Amino acid sequence: MIVEDDPGVRESLKARLDAPDRQIESASGGLAALRSIEAEPFDLIVADVSLIEGIHKVRPDAKVVVTGAAHAPDKMIDALRARAFTYIGTPFAGSHVTDLVDRALSCTAWEEDVEVLSAGSRWLGLRMRSKMEAVHRVLPFLREMMIEIPEAKRDSLITAIREILYNAIEHGAGNDPEKKVTITCVRTERALLYYVRDPGKGFSLDKLEHAAVSNPQCSPIEHAELRERLGLRPGGFGLLITRQLVDELIYNELGNEVLLVKYIS
Repeated sequence: MIVEDDPGVRESLKARLDAPDRQIESASGGLAALRSIEAEPFDLIVADVSLIEGIHKVRPDAKVVVTGAAHAPDKMIDALRARAFTYIGTPFAGSHVTDLVDRALSCTAWEEDVEVLSAGSRWLGLRMRSKMEAVHRVLPFLREMMIEIPEAKRDSLITAIREILYNAIEHGAGNDPEKKVTITCVRTERALLYYVRDPGKGFSLDKLEHAAVSNPQCSPIEHAELRERLGLRPGGFGLLITRQLVDELIYNELGNEVLLVKYIS
């Protein structure tokens, strides 16, 4: 179900999300949408943040992708607190919307994956299950905190955060969904700070043979061969990439807490 007052936007969304295995319905107003949602369950609802509480009153377990103005932290926080699956800022980017909706439709047992610890226009604290799907849910919310960052730099910063969260889940939590990863985002006047803590025992950068950051100059793919022998997913470039995308990358003594700093000016 797509709920959108603007007929042009509504039809554009329907066209982008259309697929042979989907039946898409739409509504132009909140009351009409709520009647339809009450009458029958939908696998996914795409609607403005102002409707999510009404949707959950008639369908408490509804999976809702919330739409709202881009770079509007207050709206994003409302969506988080109302248990939105994820957030799409307008104007919509075609491939971004399609990707988020595809992930939302394929994700199961999602309700307890993300917990809001603290939320304000300059401070956002989340705790999430160690699931890759949860990373893709929280990244759009974190993106909405980057209102001072130009679009290209915003994409780079999201890439850096994603890599750190992947590492926390894969290496810190061992891909165990019963374990939790904590992430805190703080916006100051001059910088964005991201603190991530995983439940693992930590690591030493000097003993990280399975990561590209430890490769000797004479052997730039040595880590890839080791990862293959260990049965790890292809990759290992996360820390190397992240170092290039943020201004500061600081680990605690154990290696299970990390701070990313990106200066705004």
